[in-house]
Amino acid sequence: VQLVESGGGLVQPGGSLRLSCAASGFTFSRFVMKWYRQAPGKERTLVAGINTDGINTYAGSLKGRFIVSRDNTKNTVYLQMNNLEPADTAVYYCAAGAGNWGRIDYWGQGTQVTVSS
Repeated sequence: VQLVESGGGLVQPGGSLRLSCAASGFTFSRFVMKWYRQAPGKERTLVAGINTDGINTYAGSLKGRFIVSRDNTKNTVYLQMNNLEPADTAVYYCAAGAGNWGRIDYWGQGTQVTVSS
């Protein structure tokens, strides 16, 4: 099983990035997919998730700036991040869970996002 994130990097405040998470080794379409992030010295927190029916959820403060989507034909989940702020700086992790929102079975290795001028 692998979850491989990509698309992170350095961006200026107000900019955009699109993260991708390519999955392999399990039946992607049957898993809830989530994005988490962890800033230095802070806990890992949920950013967004999308279930097998395409229904998504967001951390309250991020809705409207971040958009989660999935392409089951490519076994990939995406996180479009717009109007980025320095507070969005963190390592972003992809996670997969079978069956329900609360379960996590697999984690990716993370991708760094740095928002700075």
